[in-house]
Amino acid sequence: MFISPKWAAIAAAPFALICLGFAINGFLSLDEIADPAQLADAKGYIWFWMFLASIAVISGALSWWLMAKQQNEA
Repeated sequence: MFISPKWAAIAAAPFALICLGFAINGFLSLDEIADPAQLADAKGYIWFWMFLASIAVISGALSWWLMAKQQNEA
């Protein structure tokens, strides 16, 4: 299956926003957690979503760069 750089760059943006939304929601909910074990689990959950968002941003930027490079060579 072939995914064009343009489609990959466009698809990465909403995925990154969704991941950041889950992470921000997690950060805002940390004050409500009293149990230390649940707090540690919640922080791991938050950093997982932040990791996914960073991967989406990096892959989107890389796709955008590849698309621009292909257009300059043509």
